Amino acid sequence: MAKYVLFAFNSIMLGVGLAMDAFSVSLANGFIEPEMKRKRKAYIAGIYAGFQFLMPVIGWFLVHNAAELFSGFQKFIPWIALGLLSFIGGKMIKEAIEEKKCSEDGNCKECTNKECPRCGLDPNTNKLDLKCLMVQGVATSIDALSVGFTIADYKTVMALGASFIIGIVTFIICYIGLKLGNKFGTKLASNAKIVGGVILIGIGLEIFISSFL
Repeated sequence: MAKYVLFAFNSIMLGVGLAMDAFSVSLANGFIEPEMKRKRKAYIAGIYAGFQFLMPVIGWFLVHNAAELFSGFQKFIPWIALGLLSFIGGKMIKEAIEEKKCSEDGNCKECTNKECPRCGLDPNTNKLDLKCLMVQGVATSIDALSVGFTIADYKTVMALGASFIIGIVTFIICYIGLKLGNKFGTKLASNAKIVGGVILIGIGLEIFISSFL
């Protein structure tokens, strides 16, 4: 029982950590589309959640099959998990610190941040088109591909279950992010990414330490 509780907890925490990039983008999207309806919020959050589900599955499939071919490789998985999650978490924290330099008053004319969602804003409809949302979905979930490596020892059902939980958590967090963006703009974005980075580093340490217990 404790094993499944830990599995669910780790999956949720992975989802929270990985969703912080998408949460930050959701805040920005909500800010630039203040009249966004519930249906559109669910639509955008669903795009991000879909990619966050898909990426770990792809990563797990590739690495799981490689690990089965090279069984001796299994003992290195905790080390690689620690390295990857620490790298991803550190990268998120670094990006968050850099993003704090962005203007907080909504005036983006002088901004040079090409990854900001405003760069894909359609001036005619004042909305982000599907192409831009898909690019955001890939960009905010690419780190989740590496997470497939950290769950390489999972069986198929567990891997799909973990990815599904990650996707659900992402959907909820992004939907909340869109609503908060409507009200508060992007002021919470950088702090959210710092929290996400710390969580991912913590999960990496937990996987590494538990492998010796």
